[in-house]
Amino acid sequence: MQYKLEKPVHGSIGTEKYKVAIDWRNGSFISDEPVKSGGKDSGPDPYTLLLSSLASCTLVTLRMYIERKGLDVPRITVNVNMFQTKKEEETITTFDRDIVFEGELTLEQKDRLREIAAACPVSKILEGSVKVRNYVMKEEDTEKKIRYTNGEVTVVWKPEFCKHAGRCVTQLPSVFNLQERPWINMTGADSETIINQVNRCPTGALSYFNNKDEEAQQ
Repeated sequence: MQYKLEKPVHGSIGTEKYKVAIDWRNGSFISDEPVKSGGKDSGPDPYTLLLSSLASCTLVTLRMYIERKGLDVPRITVNVNMFQTKKEEETITTFDRDIVFEGELTLEQKDRLREIAAACPVSKILEGSVKVRNYVMKEEDTEKKIRYTNGEVTVVWKPEFCKHAGRCVTQLPSVFNLQERPWINMTGADSETIINQVNRCPTGALSYFNNKDEEAQQ
């Protein structure tokens, strides 16, 4: 199992209705609810973010295909919306995607581009089998810390925080092995490789520090 993002999208909310801070790998932005729902509309709401994901993935996928085929399409626009209906006890969500291509294209080319749009990665996620897993982190989960070092860097492990150890075992088995004690072998790879794997931890169960930096602070 491998996550799509090396670092998870991080969200937090305080007492201000309903302003959410979203941190991603290269910055942050605000999500909010519209005024009619009690928010201040200071950022896109969750449905808008979901639709934006589909729109941007569609446009990028189409642009990649168009460039690869050498087609003359200077601009692509897309409108995306959604609605939900009830059928007995099942809620059915339908996404409508309207695409406009600027440039001279044949009907056959447009039909092919429509197929490409339908196959964009986010479309496949929305139309596939989706499962949302939830983990509630408790305050006491951060208390226990175990350290492993190779003399150059030290990896800090919070065992109660760890939910995805299988990922480390799969991606870097020379260092992470659940069948061994200790399960983290700091001599199994160079420091840079270990650091890169630690940075992929989605829960914060693993962190690291350079020993020289720690000594300098003492």
